[in-house]
Amino acid sequence: MPITIPELHLGPVPIGFPVVQAPLSGYSDWPMRVTARRLGASYTVCEVMLDRFIVNVTKGRKAKRFLRVTDEEHPCGAQLMGAVPEEFPPAALKLVEAGFDAIDLNFACPVRKVLGRCRGGFLLSDPATALAIVARVRDALPPHVPLTVKMRRGMDDSAESRDWFFEIFDGAFQLGVVAVTVHGRTVRQRYEGTSSREFLREVKQHAGSRAVLGSGDLFTAQDCLDMMRETGVDGVAVARGAIGNPWIFEQARALADGVAIPPPRLHRQREVIAEHYRMADELYGPARACRVMRKFGIKYARLHPQQRQVRDAFVAVHQPSQWQAVLDHWYAEDLPGVQPTGPGDSFYASNG
Repeated sequence: MPITIPELHLGPVPIGFPVVQAPLSGYSDWPMRVTARRLGASYTVCEVMLDRFIVNVTKGRKAKRFLRVTDEEHPCGAQLMGAVPEEFPPAALKLVEAGFDAIDLNFACPVRKVLGRCRGGFLLSDPATALAIVARVRDALPPHVPLTVKMRRGMDDSAESRDWFFEIFDGAFQLGVVAVTVHGRTVRQRYEGTSSREFLREVKQHAGSRAVLGSGDLFTAQDCLDMMRETGVDGVAVARGAIGNPWIFEQARALADGVAIPPPRLHRQREVIAEHYRMADELYGPARACRVMRKFGIKYARLHPQQRQVRDAFVAVHQPSQWQAVLDHWYAEDLPGVQPTGPGDSFYASNG
């Protein structure tokens, strides 16, 4: 049965259907974002970038790789990470100049080396610095460019961490943030255990009319709609569930209309994978494209009925002709695809 889902806005920027692609470190580059957009993602965010790096990258291949935004991507966001409030504004302005439509601040990354440098999720334990970053970026951005924040539900499950979360959450909105994405795990959890929808429900009730997006454990279209229904959040940001399964976005749109779309058949998978590779080759060049695309091939293999054999074939690729040979061999027959089930499935767990 069709359900009514209000369209999402990030301040003055209309997004539309509220199932978007989250920023994914090492993954959500230009080819992945464009692929997701073509398959129904209403909004995508580039992989997290360090403020100092953005300021220092001015030209050449790195600038082309990280700062590329094309017409079909809009609206598209850029995510920034750092530790020093003063270093954020120049980077944010450079990203706007490059063509990104919104800036997202990362107060969520749980990687140890990031925490050790007082970045990402560490800022959930330092409300003063987190809010100073928000204030400086909001003051520097043009009024038409929305500012958003990505958070986890805290450093840990302590009462102090909870207090810090709401101090940053409320303070960010007071300073002009238009939406906050909340991942339902703590920083200490990393990706272990389950993402708490109960906490997301509490946050949305606290937020009232302020926009909140939920994140965590979104691996199917049904997961996306269930999170919105169960928690009341205004939208969801799909992260790991979109790697190798960009069809999740069109499936979510269809499911909202009461239509369950099956996983794509192998010929459609082959077409999308080949185009993804072509864009990677355009962005990185032939040698690097092969290395970059291996990690995507592993994830695309989850939708193939012979998952492990296809995964191993992609892992063995070292040159473009070998990549094409994998598609020619394993995707020759137009068999039905397989729906990936998420991290509980042993294949997914063994590959990240």
